[in-house]
Amino acid sequence: MKELYINFSLLLFLTFSFGQVDRSVMPVSGPTPSIKLGTPIEFELKNGLKVLMVENHKLPRVSVNLLIDNPPIAGSSKNGVYSMTSSILGKGSNSIPKDDYIEEIDFLGASLNINAGGAFASSLSRFFPRILEMMADGALNPLFSSEEFEKEKAKTLEGIKANSKNVAQIARRVESILAYGKNHPNGKYTSEESINNISIEDVKLFYKNNYVPNNAYLIIIGDFNPETIKKMVKKLFSKWKKGKLEPTIWENPKEVNELNLNFVDVPNAIQSEVVFQNIVDLSIKDPDYFPVLVANKILGGGPENRLEQQIREVKGYTYVSRSSIGSSKYTKSRFRAYTSTRFQVTDSAVVELLNEISKIRTFDVSDKELSDVKAKYVGNFVLASESPSTIANYALNIKTQGLDKNFYKTYLENIDKVTKEDVIRVANKYFLIDKGQVIVTGKGSELIDKLEKVSFNGNIVPISYYDKYGNNIKKPVFKKEISEGISVKSIFDNYLISLGGVEKLNDIKSITTIASVTIPNAPFSPKAEIKQKYPNMNSMVMSVEGMGTMMSSKFDGDNGYVEQMGQKIPFEKDQIDSEKEKLGFFEELYLDPKNMELISLTPMNGNDLYKVKVKEKSFRYYDSKTSLLVMTEETVSQGNNDITSTTKFNDYKEVDGVLFPFKREISTGPQNIIFEIKSIKLNEDIKDSFFK
Repeated sequence: MKELYINFSLLLFLTFSFGQVDRSVMPVSGPTPSIKLGTPIEFELKNGLKVLMVENHKLPRVSVNLLIDNPPIAGSSKNGVYSMTSSILGKGSNSIPKDDYIEEIDFLGASLNINAGGAFASSLSRFFPRILEMMADGALNPLFSSEEFEKEKAKTLEGIKANSKNVAQIARRVESILAYGKNHPNGKYTSEESINNISIEDVKLFYKNNYVPNNAYLIIIGDFNPETIKKMVKKLFSKWKKGKLEPTIWENPKEVNELNLNFVDVPNAIQSEVVFQNIVDLSIKDPDYFPVLVANKILGGGPENRLEQQIREVKGYTYVSRSSIGSSKYTKSRFRAYTSTRFQVTDSAVVELLNEISKIRTFDVSDKELSDVKAKYVGNFVLASESPSTIANYALNIKTQGLDKNFYKTYLENIDKVTKEDVIRVANKYFLIDKGQVIVTGKGSELIDKLEKVSFNGNIVPISYYDKYGNNIKKPVFKKEISEGISVKSIFDNYLISLGGVEKLNDIKSITTIASVTIPNAPFSPKAEIKQKYPNMNSMVMSVEGMGTMMSSKFDGDNGYVEQMGQKIPFEKDQIDSEKEKLGFFEELYLDPKNMELISLTPMNGNDLYKVKVKEKSFRYYDSKTSLLVMTEETVSQGNNDITSTTKFNDYKEVDGVLFPFKREISTGPQNIIFEIKSIKLNEDIKDSFFK
């Protein structure tokens, strides 16, 4: 079947002119600027609620943030009770029904969110007293409706199911489990089983034990009268009863003994997720905190870092590569260096990641690197300090982290004191190349042969295998033996037979398809009307009800164009040549098996698929049992990067004796677009002129 290749492209050029200044050279840094930070108004209620207020009358708005500073919750059979509690908070109160509650917030043009970790609200100054009242009511007198709980539970389960094949989410879950263990708060994850174990009574108990004022902070920022708001806070929050704070106990994660590689097989992956990580013991109060900030910034803590320069710019393996390091007053944390890359260079990306971490531990940091990073910190800090929310956040951090009262007043001084020797010292202390884990998540059939041979410092890195829930497993079967007699020709022949037979397929002269399109995070669901006429004419119009046509594309056999936002963009020569090659609706009718290669029989999502190489970097996958086409995969080069797109075909249904997939899922990088076919009509009379 001819695939539908859809490209949503937006090219945005922002050009700014600021005079004749050489911006390739970082300005020479002057003396460390003196930052004057305001002091919030503070008071505490008898129940332990601590209140910080920062006046700012530039705009007629006020925001309020309630933070409950509880320690992380250790893992249990009911992981997810925190998120379930969050999902039903803010859905009305014992005094205001859900619909009335939400309607009033909307009417006032305000925002209000309540969750298991606190609450946030923002509104115009004149409405703030009412919004503060509603926030207090919703947070302290929640309506725990069984009906609402069951709705949110169903949504959560659906979300877990939908994300079960999300490569990035699988990678993040396994990385956390391998670092911390499943019983540590940072290693827990929510599963269908754990959500099904949660009842409304569990939510109520969690709320009672954890939503307490004696470990909470209320931060109010904006245009208000302090005395008026202080009185309101006392009136609304004084009846909030103290709770008993019982710290949860868990074992701190431990370092591994040697560098190791861990692989997670995700057969539907279109690229690899690569992470190096090790455990660190670092808090914001630690004397090493500022040198670590600088060291990480140089390595991978922002744009133009060492990782990106080497892995992206020099090698062309990826678009983004970063590093980060955590700090916590409750538990040990992680240093992470990570990237996403195409299959062909995954093993090389692993080695380059390790090389750059190793280099910063041993090679001198240049004067320019150090001064550039310091200059960026100065600029960002000065800019942030102009915001009243920053003043409140700094004051909050001083309290919750137990910092010296002058911590932020001397922040830039401490950054400026960091030396090259400090950077190398903390890199050796916290970037533990010999006690770290490499985790690769991707398609095993494409990766494993090279990954098992990865070496660093002259030694093969030992490899282990994990499932998508972080369980250690035996090496999976990535490829199966192909039975004698199976060839590209037999696969194509069986596929055409399974669709309905060559004769019926050749009788089709036109296809009209109507489909609904799901685009993640889009505020609408477009309708697609696709018309195809033998041999290679095609048209697609995407529209939204009430908005009209979003995009259209046409090809008349010789030329084509895309029209979007009133602009008509003609097809380029390679696009025209590609369309001309497609001589019908079912490519297997005209593809020459002699020019194709049967690569493997690969297990994928419980099925065994024949992988056929159609041309360089273009593959088709056929189910060995049904003979149906289930996926195509194509990689194109854009600059230094290769971009892989996959199209998955599901839900085959018969139309006039021919099978068609009624669901198509198109993935390009993180983008995922789903076409759900509503109707297919064959052999309608469509004039050639329609495709002009």
